Amino acid sequence: MTDNLTVIDHPLVRHKISLLRDKETKSVVFRALVREIAQLMTFEATRELQLVDRDIETPMAPMTARVLANPGPVLVSILRAGNAMLDGVLDLIPTASVSHIGVYRDHETLEAVEYSFNGPPDIADRLNIVVDPMLATANSSIAALSQLKSRGVRDIRMVSILAAPEGLAAFADAHPDVPLFVGAVDERLNEKGYIIPGLGDAGDRAFGT
Repeated sequence: MTDNLTVIDHPLVRHKISLLRDKETKSVVFRALVREIAQLMTFEATRELQLVDRDIETPMAPMTARVLANPGPVLVSILRAGNAMLDGVLDLIPTASVSHIGVYRDHETLEAVEYSFNGPPDIADRLNIVVDPMLATANSSIAALSQLKSRGVRDIRMVSILAAPEGLAAFADAHPDVPLFVGAVDERLNEKGYIIPGLGDAGDRAFGT
């Protein structure tokens, strides 16, 4: 485990993760659940967002209000499963920019293969919130964060719905400086690198592939 690990042990998160696990849950419901869980987890992962003062007028009187500073964070989706979480976070932070990192896990070697990167030109100067539903071997997440750091990004948060102990250990070894937020920690990985009991392949279940 890591000192930077936060398990969001909230009844709503636990309930919705249980619905995700059910193999009878259809893709349309699965996507909606991932979106809702991402929103619930975002509240915890964004506790340290910077606020600034702004003068406004309510219907009753002028006041100085606290609002999010500009520019806002960059939301980083690890393709493709990360996109299932992305929209939920964007609903809460619509002014955020979006970056996509293309990483997939080779099913033979379980190693991460990188194939795409895009993001705003000032990505290194902003908080990056990285989303990926599953932290199994953590190879994809480790590779994605390494890509961000190679571009000068230093302020990073990682948000995953499910994690395995093996993935947590690998993540902590590779990126001990990155706060990690997960919804649940499962028992183990199987020989194919899938989380047990887990929920299967999040990308396949979300997008019906």
